[in-house]
Amino acid sequence: MEMRHPGVLRPAVSGPAAGVGKPTERLPFTIRRVDNEADLWKAVRVRHAAYARHVPDFARQLVKPESSDYGDDAIVFLAESKLDGAPLGTARMQTNLDEPLHVEASVELPDWLRGQPLAEMSRLGVDNGRIGRMVKTALLKAGVMYCQQNGIHWALATGRAPIDRQYEQLTFVDVFPELGFIPLRHVGNIPHRIMAFDISTIEERWTAAQHPLLNFFCHTHHPDIDVRGHAGVRPPLPNAGGMGVVRQASEWHELVA
Repeated sequence: MEMRHPGVLRPAVSGPAAGVGKPTERLPFTIRRVDNEADLWKAVRVRHAAYARHVPDFARQLVKPESSDYGDDAIVFLAESKLDGAPLGTARMQTNLDEPLHVEASVELPDWLRGQPLAEMSRLGVDNGRIGRMVKTALLKAGVMYCQQNGIHWALATGRAPIDRQYEQLTFVDVFPELGFIPLRHVGNIPHRIMAFDISTIEERWTAAQHPLLNFFCHTHHPDIDVRGHAGVRPPLPNAGGMGVVRQASEWHELVA
């Protein structure tokens, strides 16, 4: 599998030193960056299943990897069970270092976000079981960690009703409060609110608000969440018969989905 290296980011403190002085907590799953085609299809499997439960029409577009999964400015997170390796959740992060964010295909961002290092979290999906809520929280922490380690100032997310309320509870702010829900191209023109999260002030804001997730996000080291590394996935090339990894992975997906 040919690997690629995304645009150069400016890393902050990462690795073992990032957890010094914090209590360590182990999770029943791991979160890491996808770096091969087989793992990307694991992420696609759980992504499609999650969207099919809520927006089945749009989910039909998510049965295979999207071109955005292979972008030089994007990474895909995969959460896997420690017990059996089953995929439990996924999310994609895209930065604006090389090209505009996906959301910018539908709107022009306001002045206070222009010219800043941004990242957009999208395609967040988790298993429907009891562990799903914990996985979602950990994926969100992975997104925050990625932004902190790579000099990203604001993280953007889009939420349809009632998911937008969950982002409000995390202290995301509405980028377009006067517009409310906006049809967005990259989510099938389904109306979403565009929300923004100030990465640099998370601990200050959440301490003042006595946010229930403060300790999990800011005061606890989770070695099972690993957002380091620079390798991603390139689109697979067809073999001599004209069908390559895509066909093999597609057949697997049909069997396990």
